Amino acid sequence: MADKRKALGKGLAALLKDPRTEIESANQPGAEEIVGSISEISIESIQPNPFQPRTFFDDEALQELADSIQQLGVIQPITVRRISSDSYELISGERRWRASKLAGLSAIPAYIRLADDQGMLEMALVENIQREELDAVEVALSYQRLIDECSITQEQMSKRVGKKRSTVSNYIRLLKLPPIIQAGIRDRMLSMGHARALVSIENEDAQLKVYKDIISSGMSVRQVEEKAKALQYPSLPTSEAKSEIPSSFSELGKQLGTLLDTDVVLKSKSKGNGEIVIRYKNSDELERLISILNP
Repeated sequence: MADKRKALGKGLAALLKDPRTEIESANQPGAEEIVGSISEISIESIQPNPFQPRTFFDDEALQELADSIQQLGVIQPITVRRISSDSYELISGERRWRASKLAGLSAIPAYIRLADDQGMLEMALVENIQREELDAVEVALSYQRLIDECSITQEQMSKRVGKKRSTVSNYIRLLKLPPIIQAGIRDRMLSMGHARALVSIENEDAQLKVYKDIISSGMSVRQVEEKAKALQYPSLPTSEAKSEIPSSFSELGKQLGTLLDTDVVLKSKSKGNGEIVIRYKNSDELERLISILNP
């Protein structure tokens, strides 16, 4: 019994309930006894989630997790849905499931949920976005799938995942980048800040050229932003904002530009008045800015 408790993780063995039941729908009597409870189920009875947004599992990190499980057990149960009396499908926790197999476990603690495929997809994507260390492109793909396959708006999705609408929009925009740049993001060769700056460059050849410069010379995010601005607005001197406005206002312009994810120029006139210029590239960009400024 002591070995079993260790394999399951501290305190989990005491909470286990017998999962052997024919209940397959949340509408059936007794379903509440299954949904939300922790059960010990056979690892071999679980199959991967076809909707899993994560497509890459680092072998070294997986082995480290397996070593931890051998020492401490599975601290956080996985989540599955029942597809038959003795068969389950992963909703979330594929790393823990894979690592448990590597650790030689025959069973694993799991939350059992009863849901249709669309409900399972939404649960899987939301839980992975919130709990798993997905790369930026995987997060973007998850957001886009929630919109496309669960028929929800960006506003509804931002509430589900607890993120600002502008944050969701920034991630989705990464999917417009060329595949080679998306691969670079997934390989952690450039940061989210670099990627956001590259998205603002409309010409794909120019995007790829700047991307190669980032890799070869280690350009900072600020340098990429300046390069992107020069490519997008060649007639705008990079020192324009600094020469026309008090230095104390420079940081405000940067903050507004970051908040709105676009170019913001502050202009000061001789009488002390001035202008705040917010640039947009197309009607979609304008709609996005309006939604931020008029929530």
